[in-house]
Amino acid sequence: MGAKAASEPFVGRPLARLEDEALLRGKGRFIDDLDPVANAQHAAVLRSPYAHARITRLDPARAVAAPGVVGVLTGADVALLSRPFPAGIDSPVPHYAAAVEVTRYVGEPVAVVVARNRYLAEDALELVEVEYEPLQPVLDATGAAETGACVSDRSFSYGEVDAALATADLVVRERFRFGRWSCTPVECYGVVADWNAAEGSLTAWANFQGPFTLHAVAAGALGLAGSKLRLITPPDSGGSFGIKSAVFAYVVLTGLASRKLGVPVRWIEDRLEHLAASSCSSGRVTEVEAGFTSEGELVALRYDAIEDVGAYVRAPEPATLYRMHGSLAGAYRVENVAARNRVVLTNTMPSGLNRGFGGPQLYLALERTMTIAANRLGLDPAELRRRNLIRRDEFPYRTPSGALYDSGDYEGCLDDALALARYPERRAEASAARVDGRLVGVGIACVVEPSISNMGYITLAEPAESRGLPKSGNAEGCSISISALGGITVRSATTPQGQGHRTVIAQVVADRLGVEPGDVDVLTDVDTSTSPWTIGSGNYSSRFSGVGVGAVAAAAERLAEKVETIRAHLGDANASLRRIAGTVHWNPESLPAGIEGGLAVTAYYAAPNLLPPDGEDRVASSAAHGFVADVAVVEIDATTGEVEVLDYVTVHDAGRLLNPLLAEGQVRGGLAHGAAAALFERHVWDEDGNLLTGSFMDYLAPTAPDLPTPRMAHRESPSPFLPLGAKGLGEGTTMSVPAAVANAIADALGRDDVEPPFTPGRVWELLQR
Repeated sequence: MGAKAASEPFVGRPLARLEDEALLRGKGRFIDDLDPVANAQHAAVLRSPYAHARITRLDPARAVAAPGVVGVLTGADVALLSRPFPAGIDSPVPHYAAAVEVTRYVGEPVAVVVARNRYLAEDALELVEVEYEPLQPVLDATGAAETGACVSDRSFSYGEVDAALATADLVVRERFRFGRWSCTPVECYGVVADWNAAEGSLTAWANFQGPFTLHAVAAGALGLAGSKLRLITPPDSGGSFGIKSAVFAYVVLTGLASRKLGVPVRWIEDRLEHLAASSCSSGRVTEVEAGFTSEGELVALRYDAIEDVGAYVRAPEPATLYRMHGSLAGAYRVENVAARNRVVLTNTMPSGLNRGFGGPQLYLALERTMTIAANRLGLDPAELRRRNLIRRDEFPYRTPSGALYDSGDYEGCLDDALALARYPERRAEASAARVDGRLVGVGIACVVEPSISNMGYITLAEPAESRGLPKSGNAEGCSISISALGGITVRSATTPQGQGHRTVIAQVVADRLGVEPGDVDVLTDVDTSTSPWTIGSGNYSSRFSGVGVGAVAAAAERLAEKVETIRAHLGDANASLRRIAGTVHWNPESLPAGIEGGLAVTAYYAAPNLLPPDGEDRVASSAAHGFVADVAVVEIDATTGEVEVLDYVTVHDAGRLLNPLLAEGQVRGGLAHGAAAALFERHVWDEDGNLLTGSFMDYLAPTAPDLPTPRMAHRESPSPFLPLGAKGLGEGTTMSVPAAVANAIADALGRDDVEPPFTPGRVWELLQR
């Protein structure tokens, strides 16, 4: 490890993942691999069989008396020992870690049995005696919006929307539905909780992926000062895609069981529990009014959105509605935009973070509207978009609702996508196929992909006078140390779920310290008592490549400056890092004046331009904005309704690509999630609120052969506001695929009343109409 060589930087190279050696050999360390505290007892959760019911009797005596059982935690205990979870808006329905007197969704925890092993705990669940008085469930979100189940109703207007709509040559008025779907990571939830009665504190090991705002939510529910809740995440996580943020509710539940029973408690979720009671996306019904001139200029947009967040407003909800607030206009230059946002409760599983987080719902409505308008105006859908896209020379661009789009070449990306897809030929082929009786369609979607969420955007859910202390920004921390022998250790709080954070961090540090990436050890486990985290830390909103890497670069640069200062003092331009480290650790008296001993740095980086909402409810809801242009070609089997994706092209501009190989993986992963929502996955409840998709027999998650193989390309318009110019790109195709596929389906069928997921049965029903 010598002085930095004058060679090509590691950042920007398609380096293979450093994580893969351990993972491929089965040497990863996941939550169920950890045995962090001796004699942990095992928990099983008794769950409500009713969507809405009053608990009239709950007697755990027989379960407590069963062999091997340590004890039982009930909803009454939860109410006694904890507080309701705080959330982004006030709700008339308090949310505890278990049902208190009333159950509000099938699968809600009612009691926790703790025993010597999981088998005994599961057996003892059947011995807990519970009697219910069924109540009428609320399941229809649209109907709920007009009742007491509507817990938030806010309206926003930017520009002269009414006047623009009144003078428009064409007004498109349509309703769009986006159902509820989930994340299905390989690894489900897991918690090990150890209550310390002497200190009044809780240590919990959990595969919790942040954001760490929810650490404060859990601590608040437990009634603990933040320092009294120590949260530790494992080095590896078997996927999340947002859903593991909701582990915080089970950290509280398991922690309360440990507190009541005086033993460490271990709980590992099974797949049936995960599908029924972990978390899922919100559902949305959106009515859109869009005004156009006869030449295709978009002059006004109005949204009326009803958001179904399930049984409770569970943090960070209602964030799904507001994460995209700055991007209500999408990629278009429209100046007049309005929105009405209503949040409703239904007797279904609570919602939470889900990859794309509000983007799929917004862009289904917007991009379907653009295609419908193009058809009615007699324009090609690509041409209508081209006429309205923000132009390259207009960046940085401020949207009507407050977002600051940092950089981009939207028209260039669209051109690349059309060329790669052979768009004119595909359109001609589809038309010819339909003449021959084949149902072939072509669809387009153009979406802006926000990354690095502003911590203040969620406060838009409350009127300005009710927001309290201002919230803003998004920051991350990183620590780097060099040992006496020159070993480099980096600790980050970005809690990766498989994206390759270790590899990119090593690339960034290697460039600045003049070493190889393999010389850099990156620790990805997080301990809230020792790790350099902020309230914004964690893995969400594609923030790693911006603020995560920003913090790494800041720490590495400070350390590199110190190394160079010492190297110059030694008078040896080629002094190795090992020699410098040895000097610092073993001979600190030889250091130049003003240089502290030690080779360890902790640095923080905060993304710019993320102010609190202003007095007119404008907010820069994210710090960086990428762009995605997709073209989908589909064919529908007229007999079965089966949809085949014949071709899928996606072109991204995510600023500077830190590692093109990992970027490709993120695009493919986002596309898989978006295709799942477009073609396969949907949570379904019957008229009594029973979950009909509670196993993989009924909840159809696609496997690799079921997914389209994308053809992709990239443009790089580096962000002028971020240290390395890189933006997030892990969620863009989750946002764009449902809209592009829906447009292709509508094109194939020649009708507008289409909504995902386009399963064979649902498409067959459309064909029968």
